[in-house]
Amino acid sequence: MLDTVKSSSDDGNESDINSRIAEYVRELRAARGYTLDALAARCGVSRSMISMIERGAASPTAVVLDKLAAGLGVSLASLFGGEQDNARAQPVVRRREQLKWRDPESGYTRRNLSPPGWPSPFKLVEVDFPPGARVAYETGGRDSALHQQVWVMSGRIDIVIADVLHALQQGDCLAMRLDRPLIFSNPASKAARYILAISDASAT
Repeated sequence: MLDTVKSSSDDGNESDINSRIAEYVRELRAARGYTLDALAARCGVSRSMISMIERGAASPTAVVLDKLAAGLGVSLASLFGGEQDNARAQPVVRRREQLKWRDPESGYTRRNLSPPGWPSPFKLVEVDFPPGARVAYETGGRDSALHQQVWVMSGRIDIVIADVLHALQQGDCLAMRLDRPLIFSNPASKAARYILAISDASAT
């Protein structure tokens, strides 16, 4: 199962993020008319893994989920946010209600800051990146262009876009288009924290 975070004054609630991802992936695939085989061919994730994710029986990494998101034509952040046409969506989400997920491979955690289901052209995500951690996103082509900006709150993050290294320190901000391979790494001995601002036209 994907890791979820217990309720507290500063942590995400006890919502089953695994179930949210499973339900949303099923709905997106059905809405696009993709079979499991067709989606597998589009995103490079095996049919069996997609089936396990849709049943909530897998512990997919951030890299696998990013491939799946690319195949479905949405941002990685949207997989954690659920439906975008939720009639009960509110424009405010409290800190204690923000969903938090931990990548089982790298150990990095991401917190969805944006109100879930609220129609907006961008999303905000807070990331805590452990020292020595590394995540390599291989996806390049997407049906729609996604743009992202990274603002470093503390620590250091190295980001490689294609073959170009950007060494970011506290206060630095990097703008990028998600159309090339992307590597995040923390070469420092302390954890880093940064904010992602992600454009997501599919959310409006």
